[in-house]
Amino acid sequence: MTFDGLVHHEFVPTGQMVNKEFYKTVLQRLHDAVRRHHPEKWRSGNWILHHDIAPAHRAVTTNKFLAKHNIPSLPQPPYSPDLAPYDFFLFPQLKKTMKGRRFDYVEDIQANAMRQLRGITKSDYQRCFHQWQEHGNKCIRAQGHYFEGDKTN
Repeated sequence: MTFDGLVHHEFVPTGQMVNKEFYKTVLQRLHDAVRRHHPEKWRSGNWILHHDIAPAHRAVTTNKFLAKHNIPSLPQPPYSPDLAPYDFFLFPQLKKTMKGRRFDYVEDIQANAMRQLRGITKSDYQRCFHQWQEHGNKCIRAQGHYFEGDKTN
């Protein structure tokens, strides 16, 4: 299996709650981005959305939207933080240069985060994808039981 995908990111506007309505608009933009940037994947359904168990991600309206637009999704099992790429890969990458720094404006934080995101190479993302697969296989082998994770970055 190979990784050749789209990393969709958005900053939540100040004061905006990430609720099911907001998340649905994010999903619509993601859907449109996949259609524009990877039309072959969009037509074939050969892509997977992996999101965590946040309430907005589990909402009935979210699931209806995913079904209506034939968006294949892989929900995250509860109590499985090692299966969230943002926890084991993305946030540690962003923290490398932001840790211990103070920012005066939200825009400065966003600009710094975007520099870090743009600096992540395709091979870094491929390594992340393989780690995600390994973590998932380990979870399957444990049959849902708790185990100490090995944080490999």
